[in-house]
Amino acid sequence: MKVILISNEDKPSPSTGRVLKTYQEARLQNTENLRKLVVDAAAAILQEEGPEAVTVRRVSQKMGCSTKIIYSLFVNKEGLAQQLYLEGCKLLAQRFEEVPPSSDLLQHLLDLGEAFWQFGQEYTSYYKLMFGGAFAEFKPDAESMQGTMTAMSRLLILISTAQQQGQISDKEETQTIVSTIWASLHGVIHLYMGGFLGDADAAHAVYKQTMALLSRSLFAGRGANWG
Repeated sequence: MKVILISNEDKPSPSTGRVLKTYQEARLQNTENLRKLVVDAAAAILQEEGPEAVTVRRVSQKMGCSTKIIYSLFVNKEGLAQQLYLEGCKLLAQRFEEVPPSSDLLQHLLDLGEAFWQFGQEYTSYYKLMFGGAFAEFKPDAESMQGTMTAMSRLLILISTAQQQGQISDKEETQTIVSTIWASLHGVIHLYMGGFLGDADAAHAVYKQTMALLSRSLFAGRGANWG
C-alpha cells in the first residue's frame, strides 16, 4: 500500500518519529485544508465587501487559482454559501457563549437578545447572508438549519429551564417560543437594515423595547429592566 510521510499527526513511526498516512488519507486532508482556505477567502470578501461581492470568480482571484478548482470543491456558488452560513452559525454561537450565565433568567434572556443585536452589528454581511436573503439562490438545507439550532441552543436551554421552573408557561412548545422571539427580533433588525428605523441608536432603542415587551409577556408579572 502506497504511503506518504506527514509529521506531527496521529501515531508516529517508531523509527523516524514521523507519521505514516495513506495517499488517500493525505489527499483528503489536503482537500479539506484547501476547502478551509477557500472559505476563509470568501469570508474575508463577505466581511470587507458585502454578500454581493462573493462570487466564484472573485474568490478564485483572491485565492490566485482557477474557478475550476472552486467548483471542484463546492460544486457551485450555493455550496460555498452554505459553508459561509455554517461559519456564521459558529460566530453566532460564540457570541451567545460569551454571555455570562445568570440565575435571573429574565435578565439572561435580555442579555442573549442583546448579543443577537451585537452579532448583527459586528457581522452584518454574515447576518444578511444567513437571515436576510442576500444570496437569492441559496436556501438553507438540513445541515444549515441544524447549525442554526446549535447556535441557538443557549436560548433553547434558557426557555426550557424557565418553563421547568414555572417562570414561563409550558402551554407552548419551547421551540415555538424561541422561534417567536427570533422572528420578532429579526423583524426589527431587518427593518433597520432596510433603512426604516433611522440610525443605529434609534433602531437599537426599538430593538431593546421589543425585547423588553417580549420578556414581560413571557415572564408574566415580572418587569424587564434594561438599566
